[in-house]
Amino acid sequence: MTTHDHTPALVSSRLLPGYDTVARLSGAVPMYWRLLAQAGIGPRDRVLEIGCGTGNVLLRAKEAVPTATVSGVDPDPEAVAMARRKAAEAGVELELQVGVAEDLPLDDGSVDRVLSSLMLHHIAADAQVAALREAHRVLAPGGSLHLVDLDHDPRSGGRMRTVNRVLSLLARLDPAHRRSRRGAHGDHGGHGHGHGHGHGAQPVPELLAAAGFTDATVVGHGTTRMGPVTYYRAEC
Repeated sequence: MTTHDHTPALVSSRLLPGYDTVARLSGAVPMYWRLLAQAGIGPRDRVLEIGCGTGNVLLRAKEAVPTATVSGVDPDPEAVAMARRKAAEAGVELELQVGVAEDLPLDDGSVDRVLSSLMLHHIAADAQVAALREAHRVLAPGGSLHLVDLDHDPRSGGRMRTVNRVLSLLARLDPAHRRSRRGAHGDHGGHGHGHGHGHGAQPVPELLAAAGFTDATVVGHGTTRMGPVTYYRAEC
């Protein structure tokens, strides 16, 4: 599996315990449920979330469809560990792995639904098609991808710009964060956890088509305290 640098959830590992609180306050919870309703998960479906973070979407997927096989991949081992703890506390089984969207540790055609929540804008523009191509690879014939993302990167504007500035300042107090920044060779990799590059020039449906998906369409729009979001669907 390819190794990529990444920034922890909420920029610094010290702030990870507050990740779920920030998600609630930012209005993400209704967005999670809307994404799951869009996915139409069946009782025997195999579901994967790329950039699963602390498991907020996955736990709700398991709540909605207990018999589905639900898995997630995220580059942040601490976020994955937190998701595992939350699953254990809830008494549900999630299959969680540390990995990146650009190089998924799954077999070809091994899932029926791929979910992506506020993840794509965290991937460098020149790597987005590669990540979506991996999602296409792991989907079984007839499977589908369901994606929601911000229309604008919260670091470049919108209601969450001030929040992100505060988080960045707090991160600078974390010695581990300072060491990782000194040792990094540019801002590559990391997605789903506050390490954004913004969308590239191509609209998301065009990125999906370039990755091999068919019928890539916009299926809805919404609002959060982070800013407006758009929902997409694409068929394998």
